[in-house]
Amino acid sequence: MSNSKRIMKSALVAVALLGVSAAAAHADSFGAISLSPATGATGWSHDYSSRWEAEDVAQSHCYKNAGDCRVAIWFKNGCGAVARGPDGWGADWAAGSRQAQRAALAACSNHSYDCQVIRWQCSGGY
Repeated sequence: MSNSKRIMKSALVAVALLGVSAAAAHADSFGAISLSPATGATGWSHDYSSRWEAEDVAQSHCYKNAGDCRVAIWFKNGCGAVARGPDGWGADWAAGSRQAQRAALAACSNHSYDCQVIRWQCSGGY
């Protein structure tokens, strides 16, 4: 094999490897927050490869402290938050933690007053 063909082959291999590592670095990352409406207990997860896995982990953590847990929010490559007030709760997601918390407070204020963020979590390095 000529020297130029070896160089070309090496360059193609390097480009292919860079493409694989770039794709792996940008793989989707899921998280979830589970909530007990009765007690306010929460469970959460982050950096899982599927929505279902993230929800299962959040639920199992919440069930350690309450029996009426439900997935309040799931998120992908971003952040989720849950806010709770005396008469209800709300949840939402966004690209960053502050935006997710503000959105959860807004969602909670549709059902209650004096809402407070009780849990936020980010996934995928956000």
